[in-house]
Amino acid sequence: MTDKPQFLFTTGQNGGEAVLKRELARKWPEFRFAFSRPGFLTFKLPPDTELYDDFDLDSIFARSHGFSLGKVAGDDASLMAENVWKTFGDRPCRRVHVWAREVAAPSEIQGGSPLDRIASRARCAIQTTCPWPERLAEGAYDPTHPADPGDFVLDCVVVEPDQWWVGYHRAHGVSSQWPGGMFPLEMPCDAVSRAWLKMEEALRWARLPIPAEARFAELGSAPGGSSQALLGRGWYVIGVDPAEMAPAVAEHPRFTHIRRRASQVRRREFRRIRWLTADMNVAPSYTLSVVEDIVTHPEVNVRGMLLTLKLPQWDLADHIPEYLDRVRSWGYNRIQARQLQHNRQEICVAALQQPFYRKGLRRR
Repeated sequence: MTDKPQFLFTTGQNGGEAVLKRELARKWPEFRFAFSRPGFLTFKLPPDTELYDDFDLDSIFARSHGFSLGKVAGDDASLMAENVWKTFGDRPCRRVHVWAREVAAPSEIQGGSPLDRIASRARCAIQTTCPWPERLAEGAYDPTHPADPGDFVLDCVVVEPDQWWVGYHRAHGVSSQWPGGMFPLEMPCDAVSRAWLKMEEALRWARLPIPAEARFAELGSAPGGSSQALLGRGWYVIGVDPAEMAPAVAEHPRFTHIRRRASQVRRREFRRIRWLTADMNVAPSYTLSVVEDIVTHPEVNVRGMLLTLKLPQWDLADHIPEYLDRVRSWGYNRIQARQLQHNRQEICVAALQQPFYRKGLRRR
């Protein structure tokens, strides 16, 4: 019989450790901080705490989380891989997720970090030394193949070249299906900006029920990377921005550019809009004021939104609950928030008007 894990691991953005610790201290005050490296933190669980394998940490800043079983160390990948399986024990397993902690923002690294390359070698070594491959699902090690909901997953985080941390979780939400909670996205060669990555990730994470030929308004659209992601899915886009759009976007037959600030646009321009996105380089309170003025207008009926809220100072993260309550007050009763892997010092908020349902935190 396997021992009950005593620790939890989390991974997140390099440089965001303090805000993640504050968030968990507020939501899970019984957890005790134990160990950290940039982008990786562990917490000790109280002796009487029993959590389901698929429990929801309910964290905005934790990219991924799971139960921590300890670390393996050394300079021989094969021996370390064998010790990964020994540490994991006889727990059920269908998938194996191996990834490196973030050493910098994704936009700052071309072709992956040195730790990413070590993680690739670690994945191969763990696959080679697996004591019971017949238990695993097809494509169990493939980082481009998601786990199925309900799959038990072995987690191996390469924290240092000679230090791998071992844990596990059970896949539930979409982010938990991917190694480290990160989607395998690659920006197209014709994308006009990295905003394409942010929007594509936001759409895959939020899973909003957007129909074919939907109509979007995008506040802060220039130069057009996000608009490209929306147009690429067959949707119509009104881009609102005083700056110029890239020609590839401006000339698209389903794109309309309103070259003004959002606060200057007549509200009747939004009467046929059911979906709205915003990514403006301003404080969260300003973004929310602009959006509120649009979506609460009596002639406007926006069903869902994807909002990027900038956090120029990390202390603003403490006000996120207030920001989300403000969005709820407009009639949006399904609210999600997450610091996406392609976000910088900012978060993404997904909001939808629908019959209210929120999965609670489950404990045994």
